[in-house]
Amino acid sequence: MPRRTLAGPAEVRGIGLHTGREVTARCMPAPSGQGIVFRRVDLAGTPPIPARVWGVQSTDRRTALGDAEASVQTVEHLLAATAALALDDLTVELDGPEAPIGDGSFTPFLAAFTNAGVCEAPGEPVIYRVTAPHTLAEGDSTYVVAPARSLKLTTTIEWAHPLIGRQTGAWDITPAEFARELAGARTFGFLREADELRARGLALGAALDSTLVLTEDGLAGGATLRWPDEFVRHKTADLLGDLALVGGRIEAHVIATKPSHQGNIALARWLTRTAQRTGGVAMDIGRILDVIPHRYPFLLVDRILEVEGTKRIVGIKNVTINEPFFQGHFPGHPIMPGVLIIEAMAQVGGMLLLGTIEDPDQKVVYFMSLDNVKFRRPVLPGDQLRCELEMLQNRGRTCRMKGIAYVDGNVVCEAEMMARVVDR
Repeated sequence: MPRRTLAGPAEVRGIGLHTGREVTARCMPAPSGQGIVFRRVDLAGTPPIPARVWGVQSTDRRTALGDAEASVQTVEHLLAATAALALDDLTVELDGPEAPIGDGSFTPFLAAFTNAGVCEAPGEPVIYRVTAPHTLAEGDSTYVVAPARSLKLTTTIEWAHPLIGRQTGAWDITPAEFARELAGARTFGFLREADELRARGLALGAALDSTLVLTEDGLAGGATLRWPDEFVRHKTADLLGDLALVGGRIEAHVIATKPSHQGNIALARWLTRTAQRTGGVAMDIGRILDVIPHRYPFLLVDRILEVEGTKRIVGIKNVTINEPFFQGHFPGHPIMPGVLIIEAMAQVGGMLLLGTIEDPDQKVVYFMSLDNVKFRRPVLPGDQLRCELEMLQNRGRTCRMKGIAYVDGNVVCEAEMMARVVDR
């Protein structure tokens, strides 16, 4: 199964729902393996903002990505269209801080992408496959996830309003079904909340031609619904857009009750850490051996899954009963030593540091300090240790990183580390 990108450029212009600013989204084919990346072309250096769940900045009435220096908000409509078309790689240039809202539906982006065409690209797509049922609760939102051969979304919403009440729908996420059943569903809001939202700097671009505005007993401005259950259809497509932030395709049946952006992002994070992942390996063991000096029995990283510039890296260590340290720690009760969990995180962090310098085979990383170390639960034979390292500060050859290690989505260890690159 190949990766997919656009065959040519696609452009959508309009107003940002929350900022009220005119903006153009120019979406272009991207190199295989890049993923979906936003670029703020109105800012110096056109800073990239990867469409990844770890970069979520806010889930207040929309999904926003980035940091204090560069951010983009209301990305869920554009990303829902990419997920429906299974686009793996895309560059989105924005000349403002928010994607355009169009008529409030997902159709403007889907139509632009369809007109541009989709083409196959070399490489394997990243796929997250759910292998066992799981339940997740986040605030008022509840999600049940079950194994499936493709992505299916079943959504239930409930509001005490005569046009909404309790609505439930189920859809298989294919290009045709998304276009026919979900893409046209528009965003909605309540008139009674308008002043409070604007006081918080939100909904500044909301208008009757881009938002279904609910009064106490109907719709403002004489608007009519495209479906009687248009509201649950919109929330389902929003869920799809938020789940696209896993950075790959999803094979699962997601049953969502009262979904929210906050809950959707919590589910996306859970999927990245627990679902069975295939494709998209950033570095295999051969490349790892080229970069870091560790060898048996002290090489504690098997694969690098993700590298985001000099900011973040994710690596895994498959823990088996054959590990030599299990002979003495402890006979009859094997537990991975905590210091080796830290060492595994440090080696993944070392890959981030060494991967950015010339002649890494002539360098070595010394760790200078450890702070805020916490061990949450034991690591046992058969576990897969997932180490996520984030660069907090980088000054030449000295840096500070935060590391968190997971097993099955549960935190087992966390620490802050200071390290320095030195000559061998």
